[in-house]
Amino acid sequence: MERLNYQHLFYFWNVAREGSVTRASEKLGLAQPTVSGQIAVFESSIGAQLFRKEGRKLVMTETGRTVFNYADEIFSLGRELGSALKNRAGAVSVRLSVGVSNALPKLVVYRLLEPALAASNPFQVVCHEDKTERLLAELPVHGVDLVLSDWAATGGADARIYNHPIGECGVAAFAVSELQARYRKNFPQCLDDAPLLVPTTNTALRRSLDQWLDAKGLFPKIVAEVEDSALLKTFGAAGAGIFMAPTAVRAQVEEQYGVKYIATLEGVRERFFAITAQRKIKHAGVVTILESARDWLA
Repeated sequence: MERLNYQHLFYFWNVAREGSVTRASEKLGLAQPTVSGQIAVFESSIGAQLFRKEGRKLVMTETGRTVFNYADEIFSLGRELGSALKNRAGAVSVRLSVGVSNALPKLVVYRLLEPALAASNPFQVVCHEDKTERLLAELPVHGVDLVLSDWAATGGADARIYNHPIGECGVAAFAVSELQARYRKNFPQCLDDAPLLVPTTNTALRRSLDQWLDAKGLFPKIVAEVEDSALLKTFGAAGAGIFMAPTAVRAQVEEQYGVKYIATLEGVRERFFAITAQRKIKHAGVVTILESARDWLA
């Protein structure tokens, strides 16, 4: 490939975003054969297939996903350039793409990202929420600048992935007033047969919680296993059971979900990690987040 054709890239980017040639053609105001033909030329020029068919759907190949991530960044910068030329406010903001593990408490995530939003030159923060494993796959292809997770990437992950410990805090039990009044006495023995809302087994907090319950010889009634931390707290706010949350955001949990603190789980800690594709952090937004987070969780 001698030179990248940005018009072809633009057609591909639109088809990938819309999920079909038909919808992309309607958006672009072009005939379907024109768009299909231009993508075929683009694939030929780069020597790789960008889409494959699964039934009636177009699904990006691994190469297609890599090209799409770069295209997303390229056309985002193009929009910023247009704004800068028109002298619009905020035109110089730097894009910061963050992968957020769906197991992480959303109140913690906001507190971690808040310094980037409040910087003198605020970053344009783009959040992608998914399972940590899927988010880690986006790091080497520049799909995200960092991943926030409750566990460190293991040695089996991509060799270009590096863990940056942010900090840790305690874990506490919360519930609506009625349940809190009933179970706050004689903690933690009161949890035996108590209604409990827990994260799914693929989360670090659930593994720590299971170990703690086993060590205490407690057998609560598991009412629900919920992967998304915000949904789990919503169940708790409705009175479905007792749930656990980081002590670092105790006040925010009580205020936002209308629940009350019961007690802190002795020996249980929740840890937070920023994972990047570089050992030495270069993105100013990532540096801002790490420095502030370590002070907060110290």
